[in-house]
Amino acid sequence: MEMERKTCFCSSSSSSITITILFLFLFSFSLVSSQSDSCSSNLAVSQLIPFNTSSFNCFPAWTSEHFIMRYARTATNTWSFVLSAPDTGTYISVGFSSDGRMVGSSAVAGWVTGSGVGIAKQYSLGGMSSDSCPPDQGSLQLVPNTTLIVKSSSRLYLAFQLTAAQPQPYLIYAVGPQNNLPSSDNRLMTHSNQASSSINYVTGVVSDAGSTFGTKRWHGFLAAFGWGILMPIGIVMARYFKHRDPFWFYSHISIQGIGFVFGVAGAIAGFSLGDDGPGNIGAHVALGITILVCGCLQVLAFLIRPDKSSKIRRYWNWYHHNIGRAAIIFAIANVFLGLSLAHESSSWSVFYGIFLAVWVLCSVVLEVKLWRRD
Repeated sequence: MEMERKTCFCSSSSSSITITILFLFLFSFSLVSSQSDSCSSNLAVSQLIPFNTSSFNCFPAWTSEHFIMRYARTATNTWSFVLSAPDTGTYISVGFSSDGRMVGSSAVAGWVTGSGVGIAKQYSLGGMSSDSCPPDQGSLQLVPNTTLIVKSSSRLYLAFQLTAAQPQPYLIYAVGPQNNLPSSDNRLMTHSNQASSSINYVTGVVSDAGSTFGTKRWHGFLAAFGWGILMPIGIVMARYFKHRDPFWFYSHISIQGIGFVFGVAGAIAGFSLGDDGPGNIGAHVALGITILVCGCLQVLAFLIRPDKSSKIRRYWNWYHHNIGRAAIIFAIANVFLGLSLAHESSSWSVFYGIFLAVWVLCSVVLEVKLWRRD
């Protein structure tokens, strides 16, 4: 009898555990499904949108942020759009540009407040700061009473219609800082990330969808690699490997020369950004120009390098060494400042910080060996 009770108890426990696991699996699957959207699924909020959403074209607008864009020409000179994105407690937006630049374009942005109220407005993007992007302004001819944003299953759906023979070909997507809603005057804070793509509305072909490696990224990559990585490595070759002559000399001028070319290319890309660069860039630009001047002075120093037996060689050495050290210090500071201004993910700063840590460690070890050798 006791054995029978134990058997019944074990059978009952196994059934309960099985049911619990199945429930958790179904709940997790439902939760994941509710937070996702794709072009292969139906629009979940079609009944809440005040225009026909059937037969829409659809494409992944921004893969890393899970943005989905649906659009269609629903009437003569009338275009309908629905942007879907995860709800991260901030705003989402899509802008329309003729040349791919954010500044000078117009955008539709929306968010849902903590009380569940959806707010969607047009913005004129006159600059990178909140004050230069006033709400309820812009060049888009929005159809009245069709602009709204709704939330469903942890996703936001920004819907609107605009009147145009054909919308501008570049779409610019942005998302605000997580868990940070716009202020009561509906001013948008600087986006935490953005992406752009070009689209052929007739064929539905999208180019560079979800890509953020534009001019800004090229500027940052070229300048950081040239000034912030190659230049410090070149200094190490010159200071710690002079006992390997002429290897140290040719490696030094080769690395510094390549770094200078990358740095100048990055500076040119930065100047081409104009007003479309990140906000509050005054210090960043000033440091960049200072680094560029230092680099040019180093090239000049190489061209007028006196002979080792010359009496002015020691003054040349002082000039060459200290200008180079100043350029490296400014470059390191500007790399971190640029990453901050561009609102890049912290992984970029961590990567560069690791590089600097390895560079400093190697320099310390080589410095100790140099002292012992001397």
